Amino acid sequence: MSMGSLRLCREARGLSQRGLARAADVAFRTVQLLESARHDPRWSTLARLARVLGVEPEELVRGAGGGALGRCSARLAAGGSWKTAFFDFVDDFRTGPCAASVARAPDPELRPELLALLASTVEYLCGRRGLAVPWWCAGVPPLPEPWFVSGTENLKAESLVESPAAFRQRNIFVLGNFLSRC
Repeated sequence: MSMGSLRLCREARGLSQRGLARAADVAFRTVQLLESARHDPRWSTLARLARVLGVEPEELVRGAGGGALGRCSARLAAGGSWKTAFFDFVDDFRTGPCAASVARAPDPELRPELLALLASTVEYLCGRRGLAVPWWCAGVPPLPEPWFVSGTENLKAESLVESPAAFRQRNIFVLGNFLSRC
């Protein structure tokens, strides 16, 4: 991963590598390795660095092969509304479906239900677009307990019937219009 944008953001704010490391509570050596492209960061590290630099974490991975899924993963790792990050990813993928935008695995430290949701969604969308499903999807196991994404009790039966196979295989249940945006 090239982290040239990390260096540019840091320099634009007048921070030294040591200053950024201290402010973000990461090791100085981590910043050095990231800027020299000799280390792939954890998404949680990117989120801490981005917070100090006043940018979104995905700004630090742009042009580094992170793609739409990489940006989504960074936003999910940073916290906040999973729905906003998730549906922005779906919209990005639909406007320019490309295998490269989902080739890189999301942060493995994301909550298991979010990893499973991303893998299911990528499988579903790739299938609809005739794209090969990325390798990392096969490594995302089903959830131990069913997750009804709507969270509404009276929609569970409908979700059981309407969920696409890519979601059901990971114990995730959604309505048929889940990935639609009005």
